[in-house]
Amino acid sequence: MVKVGLTGSIATGKSTVAELFRQLGAYVIDADKIVHSLLEQEEIKNRIKEEFGDVFTTDGKVDRKKLANIVFRDKGKKKTLENILHPEVFKKIQQFFKDVEKKDPKGVAIAEVPLMIETGSYKHYDQIIVVYAPLETQIERLIKKGMSKEEALSRIKAQMPIEEKVKYGDFVINNTSTLQELKKQVEDIYQKLKEMV
Repeated sequence: MVKVGLTGSIATGKSTVAELFRQLGAYVIDADKIVHSLLEQEEIKNRIKEEFGDVFTTDGKVDRKKLANIVFRDKGKKKTLENILHPEVFKKIQQFFKDVEKKDPKGVAIAEVPLMIETGSYKHYDQIIVVYAPLETQIERLIKKGMSKEEALSRIKAQMPIEEKVKYGDFVINNTSTLQELKKQVEDIYQKLKEMV
């Protein structure tokens, strides 16, 4: 089995790429989805309450927007949240790899993790794929999602610059063209990954 880390920055198109790999037959896990399920757990909610106070909706769910506004403005708070969530996310991803290995030793298993380079967890993968889009494209996509330009920039600036991330990639997918072109890049890389197993 080949363990692949898929990363990029906000609005570069990681999830689209992950979905294309899934359609080709890769096993894919998404760190953001793990985070969403962790935020439902009482123990995690209690730790967040201790550290961040009232960042909950009226029905007791973590208000992710409220929490994001805090952590994207304050590096210390961001670190605190990461210390709560990242070890748990890492455990789940390791378990996912074990399960895939058991089920399909010749499989391609991909973990989509936005912050793997920042946290150093990229070292745990056999191959790294970085999804690239230039800053203007990221801003444009985030504005389309309803963010103001300032919000978009503060989110992008809170992450390592995409130009830096690209240096860590065994493969770089340039997501600036058509979906057709994106599919072709994904198919080529998937073939290469299959040959490594």
